[in-house]
Amino acid sequence: MSDTKYLAIFKVVNLIPEGKVASYGQVADLAGLPGRARLTGKALGHVPKDMQVNWHRVLRSNGQIAFAKGSAQANLQTGKLQQENVAVFNNRVKMKDFQWQPDVYTLLHELSF
Repeated sequence: MSDTKYLAIFKVVNLIPEGKVASYGQVADLAGLPGRARLTGKALGHVPKDMQVNWHRVLRSNGQIAFAKGSAQANLQTGKLQQENVAVFNNRVKMKDFQWQPDVYTLLHELSF
């Protein structure tokens, strides 16, 4: 797997503002990798230890946390989202209320893919 693709995914994830979320597929699309939602998940599972990536802001397209309900990772992600005032109920976020919609400046100047 190309490090360039992972770096593109990490960059997009870090553009998601606090209090907003995006789906794996949305991240892939914005990273110039349409249809590669699973690659987003794979990349987030391989974030280098010395790199800060806001992985907790990425969810399934239906707003569900990808980790099993009640697992340590699901609880960690839920806690991080709640600290950012994102409502999480039953391991799910209402995407219509919290999904990130990048503004024109971000689309034109911060995404280079």
